[in-house]
Amino acid sequence: MKIKLPVIPLMLAALITLTACGGSADDKNTLTVMGKKTDLNKSYMTTLFERYESTTGNKLKIIAYDDTDFEISAQKDFESGNAPDIFMHFNNADLNRFDVENNFYLLNNEPWVDELTDSADAYCRDSDGDLLGLPFWENSVSGCYYNKTIMDSLGLKPATTQAEFDGLCQVLKDTGYTPICWPANGCSWMMQFGLDPVFADNPELLEKLNKNEITYAEIPEVRAMVQWVSDAAEKGWFGPNYIGIGWNEISPEMSSGNAVMTFIWDTWFYTDMESSNTYTVDDFAVMPVFMNTADKGTYEGGNLNMMMLNKNSKKLEEAKQFLAFCASEENYNAAFDGISTVKCFDGQTTNIQSKMVTDAKASIEENERVSTASSRIVGYSGDDVTAAFEEMFRKKTDVDGCIKMMDQYRIEEAKKQGAEGF
Repeated sequence: MKIKLPVIPLMLAALITLTACGGSADDKNTLTVMGKKTDLNKSYMTTLFERYESTTGNKLKIIAYDDTDFEISAQKDFESGNAPDIFMHFNNADLNRFDVENNFYLLNNEPWVDELTDSADAYCRDSDGDLLGLPFWENSVSGCYYNKTIMDSLGLKPATTQAEFDGLCQVLKDTGYTPICWPANGCSWMMQFGLDPVFADNPELLEKLNKNEITYAEIPEVRAMVQWVSDAAEKGWFGPNYIGIGWNEISPEMSSGNAVMTFIWDTWFYTDMESSNTYTVDDFAVMPVFMNTADKGTYEGGNLNMMMLNKNSKKLEEAKQFLAFCASEENYNAAFDGISTVKCFDGQTTNIQSKMVTDAKASIEENERVSTASSRIVGYSGDDVTAAFEEMFRKKTDVDGCIKMMDQYRIEEAKKQGAEGF
């Protein structure tokens, strides 16, 4: 369950320790695990942590940063010598903040590697083919999830083209609903869904962008996406309070029926949505995301959170044993029991496949794309993109200014990474 915390001092708010795990970092039998608060609070993660402590007698000290503070705060910890034993992160552009080569232990020779599915294994490899982390996460399908009960009651059908989707949004708005729950307050994944088709469908364009031979501002599809988001907000398709809607507010918006659609992933409904007397997961279905970059819309394949090991940790051997515990069939099946996800381990049997996804199988097969923006654009940061869009939402800049900021942030980050061409 998501709990909205009261306002407390910044340093205390940023660093939250899960109550189930209370070890001291100085204890030789205690491992530190760092990640985003919302990630570490997932039910399958808390089940795993509790199971580890009760089974082994060892302790975990969970260092959970608020999502908006995570990248910067974790980077400061690494740079100041306070890196954790185990670090949870996605294999995306933000990972370059953490000096991967010098900070993380390669896992190529660990005994559990052959237990990974091919797709999960491939996601966790770097450009040299080395395994960076253990994928212990939900392998989900991202799309536009909609309240089919409300839609059916209005005689409305899911969209199959951008024009149909735009018409659907306007009808829902005119009927008194918020068409799209758009969590503008700190949530950053929505824009990558729109950008994915631009670069997944045109690898040469991605290559030019990553060599600094072209900018977002010179790509018509990028401007089309930003313009669509700006127009949708102006038309009221995100509702009157979207700037204040964050992670904790998505569930009440969707379960109450105040909002009809949201751009998210299937596993969210099983791990984060709080059911109400009004609507539950059974009331929802999925169609493609439409953000004016792919006429038939798009779905995004799964991104996986990895458990990475600090190669400089004094407890490296104990951390390896922890990963072996996590990769045990008995333990990952206990953690993912009843969770809707595509499996990451060959022996995974207790997970379920969302009916929403199976019902949309044909549409997903036709329109799904591998996650591209967040993982393959050099210098891409979801937080940076969100910051640029917030300036636009708050009328501090326009569409062109938003795109200019996206380029500036991306290029600055690419330079920090020493990327070729920047």
